[in-house]
Amino acid sequence: MAISAIQVENLEFPAVVTSPATAKAYFLGGAGERGLMIEGKFIKFTGIGVYLEDKALESLADKWKGKNSQELQETLDFYRDIISGPFEKLIRGSKIRPLTGVEYSRKVMENCVAHMKSVGTYGDGEAAAITKFAEAFKKVDFPPGSSVFYRQSPDGILGLSFSQDGTIPEKEAAVIENKAVSEAVLETMIGQHAVSPDLKRSLAARLPVALNEGILVPN
Repeated sequence: MAISAIQVENLEFPAVVTSPATAKAYFLGGAGERGLMIEGKFIKFTGIGVYLEDKALESLADKWKGKNSQELQETLDFYRDIISGPFEKLIRGSKIRPLTGVEYSRKVMENCVAHMKSVGTYGDGEAAAITKFAEAFKKVDFPPGSSVFYRQSPDGILGLSFSQDGTIPEKEAAVIENKAVSEAVLETMIGQHAVSPDLKRSLAARLPVALNEGILVPN
């Protein structure tokens, strides 16, 4: 199948990206908006895109090939297999409305810590990793269109990078070596208490076709 780009408000998420930090190509699994209800009105703050290594399809196919979008959307294990699968993920979070790094990271950290505590994976190592996460965002501001990139490797490394647009920086601003924290970031986006149901729907809509037909990703 031909993987297509996705438009979220004024943000475009290309079909395929190559990270200069890793020299790897990733295809767009799905993208969607994140917002909050404020005084009865849904306010959109960010667009989130989840990119996957091409070997993700082989990993997911054994269990999920042949399932339709509705089945996947209703199955938490499908999203958990994306979160913890043995393949690299690259997540782009781009801003629709301006936010400071402290404002943005505070909510991400609150959600991550709440999840880790709920599943019993929060300890001293995770607390130290969260502190390092907070430090990385202290001097960052996010005007509309700017982005944070999370590189999640299967061995538990979380690479952070920041851009004033949608381009991937050549160097990562911080590297956090903690598997529980790394997985918690994506868990809060597409897991049980997802901040972006729109992103979950997008993944469930696009991946069945990719699993059934395969895709071509340039090296």
